[in-house]
Amino acid sequence: MLLAFDTATPQVTVALYDDGVVAERVSDRAMKHGEQLAPLIEEVLTAAGATRHDLTAVAVGAGPGPFTGLRVGLVTARTLGFVLDIPVHAVCTLDVLAVEAVSTGAVDAGFAVATDARRKEVYLARYDADGSRLGGPVVIRPADAATDGPVVGEGALLYPVDFPRAVGPARPSAGWLARTVAEQRAELLDPEPLYLRRPDAVAQADR
Repeated sequence: MLLAFDTATPQVTVALYDDGVVAERVSDRAMKHGEQLAPLIEEVLTAAGATRHDLTAVAVGAGPGPFTGLRVGLVTARTLGFVLDIPVHAVCTLDVLAVEAVSTGAVDAGFAVATDARRKEVYLARYDADGSRLGGPVVIRPADAATDGPVVGEGALLYPVDFPRAVGPARPSAGWLARTVAEQRAELLDPEPLYLRRPDAVAQADR
């Protein structure tokens, strides 16, 4: 039984997979990762009539995304893996969006995935028609990555002038993260965060 969750966007998404997605939950409050991840994990386990000891692996979104959100997800995943002695697999969050877009027929040619990086920038990667990553992820200004081609992800909705052809899902789904890992549809990574940018809060040097 595979537990999957992603905290790389303003929302938390959690799913349980056992030869298919058996339970999935999405947070109803943005930017409350630390408060909502653990309760959502308990909700999906309860919905499936399972306990943590039934888990055989953990899948987690590695971002890119904001420092705080990613830290919550990755630390939780590593802790569960250590305590339960089960493997932890990480996947680039943009890859998960790409897999969903291809699988649901939202794209049928090369495309990009763009998510919100704040500071009027996006996290962006480019993919072929099969969902294989061709380049990225990078953090970039929308104007510098502007395209008339299809763009999956919230970035296309936030910057319609630069990405006028928004398609597919806006935010990642833990259900699709679980399918991606179970079916090995994308590169599996070590559970380390893809920040691409230094955290906003840094310690000041001693005077």
